[in-house]
Amino acid sequence: MTRSFSSLEAKQAWLRERQAASLPVESPQTGEAPIWAQRHYSVAEVARMWNLSTDAVRRLFEREPGVLMIGDVEGRAGKRRYVTLRIPESVLERVHRKLSRVSAG
Repeated sequence: MTRSFSSLEAKQAWLRERQAASLPVESPQTGEAPIWAQRHYSVAEVARMWNLSTDAVRRLFEREPGVLMIGDVEGRAGKRRYVTLRIPESVLERVHRKLSRVSAG
């Protein structure tokens, strides 16, 4: 089936609709929204919610799987790294559960 489009914008809109229809709304295993569709928190937002410093939150989440690291992750020799973290809600919940465990002993 061949489609003809009057403009590039019309074709882009059609492709977006087609792609959105094929994406899962929920994860089949857990029933929760896929990680890309979840609310993503900034380091400052998590710091305010948990009453921690932004440095402490950054240390907690910088190596967590699933956290978006936007910017110069590698850094350059002699230069400061500029990295923005965005923390998905499911990662936030996972870390909270991990930190909330009561030690058995």
